[in-house]
Amino acid sequence: MSEQMPDIPFKSSILPKLLEEDTRIRFRCHTAISCFNACCRRADVTLAPYDVVRLKQRLGMTSTDFLAKHTVPFEMDADGLMGIKLKTDDQGACLLLDGDKGCGVYTDRPTVCRYYPLGLLALHPKGAAEDQQHYSMVVEAHCKGHEEDRELTIGEYRAEQGVLEYDEVNREWYQLLLKKRSAGPTVGRPPLASLQLFFLACYDVDRFRRFVLSENFKGTYALDAEVYAALEQDDVALLRFGFRLLRQVLFGERTIDERPQAWEKRAQERAPVWEARLEAEKRHWQEQQEARMREETTGKSGDA
Repeated sequence: MSEQMPDIPFKSSILPKLLEEDTRIRFRCHTAISCFNACCRRADVTLAPYDVVRLKQRLGMTSTDFLAKHTVPFEMDADGLMGIKLKTDDQGACLLLDGDKGCGVYTDRPTVCRYYPLGLLALHPKGAAEDQQHYSMVVEAHCKGHEEDRELTIGEYRAEQGVLEYDEVNREWYQLLLKKRSAGPTVGRPPLASLQLFFLACYDVDRFRRFVLSENFKGTYALDAEVYAALEQDDVALLRFGFRLLRQVLFGERTIDERPQAWEKRAQERAPVWEARLEAEKRHWQEQQEARMREETTGKSGDA
């Protein structure tokens, strides 16, 4: 049995045929092909964290502004873990398409666009020490690239499309998603604060930076001044730090050292909030029990 990461760029309940790095494929896309831009005019592009960094830098925007103007959120699982997709116009065309010229941000295009017509799959077979990366072929009726007279390996195609850097930066994010899916109910639904932190750390890196550089955060986590300096200047370093922090928040892994008594101090400060939540949960539980008792009583009366 194996667990499958959320599919990129498509979703399916059926595991497709798995392809390897040395699998040879036949494909070529170019400006003279009859279907040029057709995939961009019916775009369904899920963004990974490094995609956001590259695009917001390319467009000269903050991550917050980029998310508001160019993306729409969606739930990746039943627990409310959020993903984001590029916005399209009413006909489904990517808003970053520059007319008939093609992609307006081509050198910084997202991972999904670089991989097309391949899908990236991360699997973690039961008992395996590490996750495994495989690929699948996406064949759409409109795409004529499969009819081109050129063959190359998937590895050669990935290098040609400049996807290696993207995969290297996003790898820990893929592992987070895979671990979340593999753990299933054993982890439980993350609290709202953890879901919000996931969105900030993975997508809204500029707001996440303000959170990491806050005095409250510095008072909780023991990080060197050099680390904070890197997080202040380097978006990729900030992403990687965010992935480490999420492993600690979502799965309880000790990835970042906390200051002595930091937990006790935070617990003391948050005690009133936690107590209020506990009381609310107790009331909710009591109301559920009373409702069940009423249903049972009603049912017995009806039987009589």
